[in-house]
Amino acid sequence: MEMIIKAILIGVGATIIMDLWAIFLKTFFSIPSLNYAFVGRWIGHMTKGKYMHQSIATAAPIPGETAIGWMAHYMIGITFSILLVLIWGEQWTASPTIGPALIIGIGTTVAPFFLMQPGMGLGIAASRTPKPDVARMRSLMAHTVYGIGLYLAALLLTRIY
Repeated sequence: MEMIIKAILIGVGATIIMDLWAIFLKTFFSIPSLNYAFVGRWIGHMTKGKYMHQSIATAAPIPGETAIGWMAHYMIGITFSILLVLIWGEQWTASPTIGPALIIGIGTTVAPFFLMQPGMGLGIAASRTPKPDVARMRSLMAHTVYGIGLYLAALLLTRIY
């Protein structure tokens, strides 16, 4: 049970770091971040059996979609952290290294490229967006930051837990 608690705390910490990165990009470079209301809308429509959209922006809004999207964002961050701990074990939480964290972080880019973006009408790996290469690079950067966040959160946890 302690290992799961550590993984949850690491996942929350890493997701916060990812969010701080998004705030940094928006504040200093006017680069908008993902609209989590659209994530919530996509998830909300799944409960009605609709998994693919031409454009999530034009799909009917779902009550509470912003909250749903943000909760999903953190639950996904926690889930990938649990995956890291399951693969590398509790030993990694006691003595974290950057390699496994980056493997998981960068590896999580598969989810938006092949699940979220196609489901939201953006195409595989953002191929239907106005600037696919820019969208891909932003996803890769955000998920790399998440990987760095996994490492930093685990490192912090070793100091306080």
